[in-house]
Amino acid sequence: MDLSQRQVHLWLTDPLAIGDAGLLAAYAGLLTDGEQARRARYRFERDRHTFLVTRALVRTVLSRYCDVRPADWRFVDNEYGRPAIAEPVVGPPPSSNLCFNLSHTDGLIACAVAWDREIGVDVERVGDRATVAIAEDFFAEPEVAALRKLAEPERIQQFHAIWTLKESYIKARGMGLAIPLDQFWFDLDRGPQPTIEIDSRLDDSAETWQFERQRPTSDHHLALAIRRQGEPDLSVAKRHTVPLAGDSEPSWLRSPQASVAPEVD
Repeated sequence: MDLSQRQVHLWLTDPLAIGDAGLLAAYAGLLTDGEQARRARYRFERDRHTFLVTRALVRTVLSRYCDVRPADWRFVDNEYGRPAIAEPVVGPPPSSNLCFNLSHTDGLIACAVAWDREIGVDVERVGDRATVAIAEDFFAEPEVAALRKLAEPERIQQFHAIWTLKESYIKARGMGLAIPLDQFWFDLDRGPQPTIEIDSRLDDSAETWQFERQRPTSDHHLALAIRRQGEPDLSVAKRHTVPLAGDSEPSWLRSPQASVAPEVD
C-alpha cells in the first residue's frame, strides 16, 4: 500500500462488531506467546476480546506497508511503555522506519501510521466524568477557564476534545504521563484546527505540531498529533476496517489537494 512521507493513514475498527468465531481464531493465530499470556490476564472477556482485535489490527495494518507477514511483527516498549516496531522476523530493513500509534476505548480502536515521524492518536468514549473538578486537577488554567464558560452539554464535549488532544500529544512524544498535562494547553477556538501552546519547561516547539480531531461516532472523540518536519500540514486519510476481512472506502480528515489526493488503496 502506498504511503507517502507527506501522509498519515488512520485505521479504525469497532471490536464489538467482530464476533465471527473463525475470524477471531485467525486473530489468535497472529499473536505471540507473550501476547497470548497478556490477553489471558484480563479478567473480563470483553477486555480480552478488545486486546485480541487490537493486536490483530496493528499487525494486519503494518503488513499493508511492508513485506512482513502479520504474525511476524515483533514489538518493543520504550522506557515509558510506548510500543514500537522491533526488527521483524522477516522483511526488509525499511520496515524499521514505519511508525505507528494505537488507542482503544469501549467500541473503537484506532491505529495511526506514518513514515519516520512522531505520531500519536487517542480515542475516548464520551462519559459523564467531564467535570471542571477533574479539569482543575489535570488541565492547564486556560483550558479550565474555557470549560467554566460553557454550559453542561457543551462542556462535556469540550472536555473530551481537550482530553484526547492532550493524550495524543504525550503519546506522540512517547513519554506518556511523564509530561505534566498542565504544561501545555490547547485553543479550540483560534481556527478550524486546534493549536497548542507549550511551556518552555517541556523544551518543545508548538510550531512543529499538527493536530486533527474528529467525532468518528456520536459516542467517541478522536485526536491525532503529528510532528511536522519543516513542511506544511500533512494529509490524513481515514479508513474503517475489519482485520483480515474488509475495508470501507477511504475518507479524508485533511487533504491540501483533496481533488487529486491519492486514496488509501
